[in-house]
Amino acid sequence: MAEIIQRDIVAVHPDDDVESLLRVTRAHELPGVPVTDASGKVVGIVPESDLVIREDGVDLRLPHHIDRLGGVSFLEPIKHHEERLRRAFAATIGDMMTSDPVTVRPDDSIHDAAKLIAERRHNRLPVVDDEGQLLGVVTGVDVLEAVTR
Repeated sequence: MAEIIQRDIVAVHPDDDVESLLRVTRAHELPGVPVTDASGKVVGIVPESDLVIREDGVDLRLPHHIDRLGGVSFLEPIKHHEERLRRAFAATIGDMMTSDPVTVRPDDSIHDAAKLIAERRHNRLPVVDDEGQLLGVVTGVDVLEAVTR
């Protein structure tokens, strides 16, 4: 897979503010950005889907619930709602990133990367070395082109 790694990459840091993340994604037209610590180790990722709050705040609606006798019974897991709120009101990238992202290594096969992209619905996988240092990224398009060659 080493031949399809994009090595000229942009990464952000957990302490950066969300506005800087938006500037980076716009300037580089990125569908997601790896998050690295000060040493370059991948600690998270912010996929494009986490940057979008759906139309008119629909995604931030209260979970389905029933009001009974002065109490509330939720009909869906509250944890999912809490996660959406956390990301919507994040001040820093660390507040909104997905920690412990799915990564690949340069010696993994292209087919393994394709399988991860399909199963996890990620379009951008950070490529890391044995210590977790960011080496680059592979995208779904990169993998598809390599598989069809």
